[in-house]
Amino acid sequence: MTIRNNHKILSQSDIAIQVESLVQAIQRTDSPAFKITQSALGQYRIRTTRLSRYFDHIQKMVALFDEEQPYDFSEHLQVFFDACQDICLERSPVGLTCLSDDESRYLSTEEMLNVLTNRIRHLTSKKWFKRKESDRRFQAQDQQDKITGCVDQVLESCPTAVVIRLDLHYSSIFQYRQRVEDVFADLDKLIREIERNQIFDHLLWHICSVEQGEDRGYHIHTAFFFDGAKVRSDVYKARQVGQLWEDVTRGQGYYFSCNADKERYGEELGIGRVDRNDADIRRKVHKAMHYLAKDEDTQHLRVKPEGARCLRKGQLRRPTL
Repeated sequence: MTIRNNHKILSQSDIAIQVESLVQAIQRTDSPAFKITQSALGQYRIRTTRLSRYFDHIQKMVALFDEEQPYDFSEHLQVFFDACQDICLERSPVGLTCLSDDESRYLSTEEMLNVLTNRIRHLTSKKWFKRKESDRRFQAQDQQDKITGCVDQVLESCPTAVVIRLDLHYSSIFQYRQRVEDVFADLDKLIREIERNQIFDHLLWHICSVEQGEDRGYHIHTAFFFDGAKVRSDVYKARQVGQLWEDVTRGQGYYFSCNADKERYGEELGIGRVDRNDADIRRKVHKAMHYLAKDEDTQHLRVKPEGARCLRKGQLRRPTL
């Protein structure tokens, strides 16, 4: 078997998403990874199936779980790892190896991937796996409810608040070597700056959410609420915070300011200057902040440092006189 694009450079995020895509593809079909037939003369014929292409980077997928860093995995990655363990799939100098059930011989690559496929399919039928998606949806709703409460407290604390939203990314030339623990380390640095940098002198509250996407890898969504009596320009303040992110990441990161592109939100604009007594805009602020705790399956972290919190909420502060 020839695995296509096996030497393509993939980031940790890319590989994690590849594993998830593989497991989801197996869930959608009852097909084997490869069709193996034997002729009357004893010759084997191997044909690809709709699943075959999902195994192009199988060695990198297996290697993802050999890291010394302790991680928490999404249900799709956990199933893949458990399946590899169950069939005793191992990495070796010659590639991946797996013994037959009677341990009399090593399976061919195609046989090995068929066995792996069957095991993954079995594990995805388990109750704990099926429950994970609904658990994540419930958690997202719970987080959104708590965010709504925090937003209301902030907006009640001062006549006018300045709300900024930034998306913090990493430049594409650095993404291939980006690791999720590095992202959390950069977030920790940013939070330390929030506690001591004068840019945040009139900050009332903040929220940060670490996410993962197919196109931009690991990234962070953020929102900051400032005292509107002390901070005038939301666009300028967003630029200050964005430039701080560039400094924190040593030039590897960049930012997108939602405040610099407010027109895109039309009638649903929930950032910028927000008046305490404007009930309509408060609803829109709620909606804008809920984005940081959405339950979209395409954006959740597939791998994270063990015990790490993806959603960080700051302490509520009172406006200074």
